[in-house]
Amino acid sequence: MVGIGASVGLGNLWRFPFQAGENGGSAFVLVYLLCIIGIVYPVLIGELAVGRHMGLSAVGSTKEMARAAGRSPWWGLVGGIGAFATYMVLCIYGVISGRVLAFAVAGFSGGYVEGAMPAIYATPVRAFLWQTLFMAITVAIVLRGLHKGIEGFSRVTMPAFFVMLTLLCVYSLSNGSAGAAIEYLLSPRFEELSPEVILAAFGQAFFSVVVGGAAMLTFGAFMDKKANIANDGLVITTSDTIVAMVAGLMIFPIVFQFNLDPAMGMGLIFSTMPLSFLQMPSGSLVGGLFFSLAALGALTSSIAMLMLAAVVVEEQLQVKRKTAVLSLGAIAWIIGAVSVFFPHINEEIDFFSGQVMMPIGGILIAVFAGWVAPREI
Repeated sequence: MVGIGASVGLGNLWRFPFQAGENGGSAFVLVYLLCIIGIVYPVLIGELAVGRHMGLSAVGSTKEMARAAGRSPWWGLVGGIGAFATYMVLCIYGVISGRVLAFAVAGFSGGYVEGAMPAIYATPVRAFLWQTLFMAITVAIVLRGLHKGIEGFSRVTMPAFFVMLTLLCVYSLSNGSAGAAIEYLLSPRFEELSPEVILAAFGQAFFSVVVGGAAMLTFGAFMDKKANIANDGLVITTSDTIVAMVAGLMIFPIVFQFNLDPAMGMGLIFSTMPLSFLQMPSGSLVGGLFFSLAALGALTSSIAMLMLAAVVVEEQLQVKRKTAVLSLGAIAWIIGAVSVFFPHINEEIDFFSGQVMMPIGGILIAVFAGWVAPREI
């Protein structure tokens, strides 16, 4: 469940649908699924194996394993690149997660309005305040060592979120344009394939499972030595892919029912789901609960991302954990705050981290696991 929690999150719920919408629907989905099966799953196995064998941070695991194998300690950069990619994701995660939190509050307060942003999130200044609140909660939890309690709580709420996601998917398919959505996502349209679509699907596969971002290296360090990595990796990738597809089948029937643009970008889920909630009985309450569970999942992910980066900085620069957490949290908050007022920065960071850095990190860890790591891992 912890491994699934590390991979399942806004990458499936928020990023997968808008990437599919921007990149031709079924053409994107086809390449995405092929990447998951043929590339991401094997790389995930290597990442978990290296992390479990060494039991250190992302950088420490790759550096010390390389040193033990008589290789250059510069191989530690493999873990460093992944950790940096994940940290860059954190910078925009605060913005998106703050928006999720705002939509949760808007749901409970009856703030959904058709065709308009909820009033509590209607201006850049208000968006900045929500981003600030979310990042402050993340930093405070990590500083006070409360992350274990949050992670334990999320093990209870995550199954509830899966159930709600499935029920909302059924509702959307029953009341929205199901045929158009299924055709858009699943009917092959090879003419839509292009280098841009392939790159986007490749990046989403790595981003969604968090492969190449050093998170699975770190997760591997806490795995039971007797655990079957191949089976665990299969469960993680399968669960992650199912959630992504369910999210797509939840959102796109609404898109086509209301004649929305599938390629509207990062705001896709925030434009579609409130419309669905406005059509159902007690929809505002359901919407508030849905976004609350999503916000909790986002919080768990943001805590993990901040801790991953802080451990690397603490270990490599020999600074106190508190200093590392505060410094990294402040930098992520500043970058995120700037992107609130200049939204194109969000898109650039998302592209750089998700479609460039994580795939590069994944390829490097595959090379590392195959060429540097001992065979017995």
